[in-house]
Amino acid sequence: MEYNFILKYQIDHGEDAGDSIAERLGGGGCDDALLGLGQPGRIALNFCRQAKSAEKALLSALSDVKAALPEAVLIEAAPDFVGLSDVADSVGVTRQNLRKLMLQHHASFPLPIHEGKAVMWHLSDMLQWLQQKMAYKVSETDLQLAEVTKQVNLAKALPAVNKQLLKDMKPLIY
Repeated sequence: MEYNFILKYQIDHGEDAGDSIAERLGGGGCDDALLGLGQPGRIALNFCRQAKSAEKALLSALSDVKAALPEAVLIEAAPDFVGLSDVADSVGVTRQNLRKLMLQHHASFPLPIHEGKAVMWHLSDMLQWLQQKMAYKVSETDLQLAEVTKQVNLAKALPAVNKQLLKDMKPLIY
């Protein structure tokens, strides 16, 4: 199977960074990734990786990047954090249609991970809901990939959690 995903990293790079980073990544098994060097100190790797599963694709890419750029710090794996427009695009409906579903089925609609000026959800939660509750046809590959990127992002945040506070809060927030 072919899996398309993005890994975003923080990295310290100098003036000639683009060529040097590209060479290191290409030599380290990331020749299936397109390198983006937009914001200073950040890179984005848009992978198109062949693997037996989404998990194997992500884990092998993470491993290859770590070997090629040991100083790189993972910021985010995508697709994961999405707004209504992103979800609508991925399932082929309009944002307005998805908003209508959200309002009509508010009791079962997935809870956002952030509410504010921009509302965000985990893509896997949205795809599962659309598949299970609304009988939408969702690509199994897309669903598996969204679940794995969600797990990568959750695992990345885990070391920052205060274990005692989590223990005290658990009965209050779950």
